[in-house]
Amino acid sequence: MAITADKPQTTRTSVEGVLTTPLAQIVFMDTPGIHRSDTLFNKRMMESVRAALDGRDLLIFLIDASADFEDRDTHAVDLVKKSETPCIAVLNKIDLVKEKALLLPLIEKYRVLHEFVEFVPVSALTGAGLEELTTLIVARLPEGPAYFPADHLTDQPERFLAGELIREQVLHLTRQEVPHALAVVIENWQDTPKLTRIQATIYVEKDGQKAILIGAKGAMVKRIGTEARKEIEALLGRQIFLELFVKVRPGWRENVEFLNALDWRSMVGREVDK
Repeated sequence: MAITADKPQTTRTSVEGVLTTPLAQIVFMDTPGIHRSDTLFNKRMMESVRAALDGRDLLIFLIDASADFEDRDTHAVDLVKKSETPCIAVLNKIDLVKEKALLLPLIEKYRVLHEFVEFVPVSALTGAGLEELTTLIVARLPEGPAYFPADHLTDQPERFLAGELIREQVLHLTRQEVPHALAVVIENWQDTPKLTRIQATIYVEKDGQKAILIGAKGAMVKRIGTEARKEIEALLGRQIFLELFVKVRPGWRENVEFLNALDWRSMVGREVDK
């Protein structure tokens, strides 16, 4: 339901995912990562994080077990403490930690910062520890009715998911300064009996970033489109015709009008060229 990449701030808006089991229904809300805001766009992401913390039954604080503890981690824990909601600390990527005993000092650093209700080592890649984590989550949820049908997975519209899958391929295939400076807008969506036609624009801030995305003789944007189309087809279960454009919008992360014209939940552009 949410894209992944080896870069910070991959998640830009809160994404809902629903897991229904024979015992319970869990509504997950995946938020942007906690970070210090240096642009208007980043500040808006952090506003969505704070809003998502309100009124929750349980928080899951995700820790990269393969990374060293840094000062910014203390800042992230402070935000969790302010919520006063029970929180499970989940140490992910334990498949990258050869000596499991090395997890103990890391756990201790977080233990002195906050009274987490549990520490759970997991690997999202291999699935190790996920069943235990699910059991612990269910044990702490209040009793109540199921809010969604059993086959409901997310509240995110198809346009949003398609836009995110395009952005995910850019994150995977490009480096340098491109990832944080791009936005994807679904400009047109047309369903026909045989396929769905999608036109999307990738916005960047500089001409050099546009050149990187287009690549030599259009090779990069073609590759991005091919890989994104495969992912969108797998998600939607139908044939997709995807057309990509790349445009430069200088300083869009600080442009109030541009940010207001973008609906980040549906990825629909409204008068973005003004």
